[in-house]
Amino acid sequence: MEKGLSHRKDHCMETNLTHSETSIKQGTGASPLARLKKRPRPGEMLIQALLFICGGVSILTTLGILYELGKESLLFFQMPGVTLAGFFTQTEWQPTIGKFGVLPLVSATLMTTSIAMLVSLPAGLGAAIYLSEYASTKARSILKPLLEVLAGIPTVVYGYFALTTMTPLLRAIFGDQVQVYNTLSAGLVMGIMILPLVCSMSEDALNAVPRSLREAAFGLGATRFETALKVVVPAALSGIIAAFIIGISRAVGETMIVALAAGSGPNFTLNPFEAAETMTGYIARISGGDVSYDTPDYNSIFAIGLLLFSATLLLNIISRRLVARFREVYE
Repeated sequence: MEKGLSHRKDHCMETNLTHSETSIKQGTGASPLARLKKRPRPGEMLIQALLFICGGVSILTTLGILYELGKESLLFFQMPGVTLAGFFTQTEWQPTIGKFGVLPLVSATLMTTSIAMLVSLPAGLGAAIYLSEYASTKARSILKPLLEVLAGIPTVVYGYFALTTMTPLLRAIFGDQVQVYNTLSAGLVMGIMILPLVCSMSEDALNAVPRSLREAAFGLGATRFETALKVVVPAALSGIIAAFIIGISRAVGETMIVALAAGSGPNFTLNPFEAAETMTGYIARISGGDVSYDTPDYNSIFAIGLLLFSATLLLNIISRRLVARFREVYE
């Protein structure tokens, strides 16, 4: 009897396998995944095409900007008296009278950017560590919106704040050696403006560190400060570096604050109490005036713009390299 049951089971299994093979060959027994792959999905294809178009538009826009800057900059460097060596080495910038040294504009840009970074980087990182590691839920719910309000203030408001509030404060502290237009007030207010950006990106990087690393440090007897400084910050270093470099790029490209508070005349100086025009300030001043086409002043703004574009591109390349170098991967 047992042999009969066993023989009947084997016969049924063979029959089922034969029917399954026949169904698969005919396409009726295909897996659900295979049927989904064969089914046309026009909605998915449309979304994919739209995303591809968005990416293509971004690339084409960048190439278009680079083409226009390069074309107009070439006209500038083909003008009489303009040389690439003199452009980067001379210390006088007056295109109207044949002085084409860009160093005064570059030095003012670097000075305001350095002052802004001295304010925004340590303050932004400190605020991010507090919000991530120390602040209670209630404190975070209050401080986070305040930082976002700072990020939403128009830059022209920051510019007038630097001119009407920060400069008188500096003159009250340091005396009349602080000129009405100076790079120090512009740099300090620029640092306040960039602080929310650095803080927000750094906090995101710190929050991405796994909780298990903090618990392991606490288990070894580390204090909260030691855990934050020696465990969490090194683990989030790639994101923090990215926040710093984006903040620097933001400072280099800032226009309204420096145009209103730093001054409107090229001045090759390292004294932050004096007025000095930055690259973006010069572009804003020349673009807003009555400048004829194909004049030295008009063509020079494209050369300055190309220099700014190259600086920003270099910062982005450095950022990607550093992020890849210090990236930490956790399971």
